[in-house]
Amino acid sequence: MSSQQAPLRHLAIIMDGNGRWARRRMMPRVMGHRQGARTVRRIVRACAQQGVEVLTLFAFSTENWQRPQDEVESLMQLFMESLERETNPLQENNIRLRIMGERSGFSPDLQAAIERAEAATASNDGMILNVAANYGGRWDIVQAVQHWCQDHDGDVSALTPEALTPYLATGELPEPDLLIRTGGEHRISNFMIWQMAYTEFYFTDVLWPDFDEAELSAAFEDFAQRQRRFGRVIESC
Repeated sequence: MSSQQAPLRHLAIIMDGNGRWARRRMMPRVMGHRQGARTVRRIVRACAQQGVEVLTLFAFSTENWQRPQDEVESLMQLFMESLERETNPLQENNIRLRIMGERSGFSPDLQAAIERAEAATASNDGMILNVAANYGGRWDIVQAVQHWCQDHDGDVSALTPEALTPYLATGELPEPDLLIRTGGEHRISNFMIWQMAYTEFYFTDVLWPDFDEAELSAAFEDFAQRQRRFGRVIESC
C-alpha cells in the first residue's frame, strides 16, 4: 500500500500562450492577454471551489519589460483594469488578493490600485490569490538576503535556508505543491526557483486562454497519482 497523497494546498501557474492564441486567430497580442484574463477569472473560481488554499499566478516577470513597449503598456492597462474590476468579486467570494514583486517598477497610479485592492480584501480568510507581478525568482532570493542582512548587521554566519524563508516574497505562504505551465514550454522561467525545490510539475500544450476547468481537473488528477518523497524513502507493500 502506498502512502496517502497529501492535499494540494498551494497551486502555482505559469500562464503561457496568450500571444500565440491571438496570433493563430490573426488578432493583436493584446487580445490574447484579454482572453487570458477571462480564463484567470474562471480558474480562480474553480480553485476556490476545490479547496485550494493558495493560488499563485505568474502575471508579469522581471524579464517581460523587454517586450515591445506597446505590449507592455497594454499589459499595465489590463492589470489596472483587472484590479478595478475584480476586487468586488474577490471580496464577495472571501478571496484575499496578494501581489508579490518589485512594485517600484510600476506607475504610482498602478501601485495605488494594488494597495487599494489588497486593503479591500485583507480581512478575507478564504483562498489567497497571490499574483506575481514584476517578479523574478533570482530577484526574490537577492532581496531576501539583503533584508535578512539588514536585520542581522550583515553577519551571514547564522543564515540558514529556514531563516531566509520568511524573507522571501511568499513570506508566510506554504511552498507550492504543484506547478502548472500551459503553452507547451517545459521550463520554470525564473519563477519561485527557491520555493519550488520539491514542487511537482505539470506541463500542457494547451494555450492559457483555452485552459478550462476540465484541464484543471486533469492536472489535479495527475497530481493525485504522484508519490512525493521529499528526499525520503517511502515503503510500499
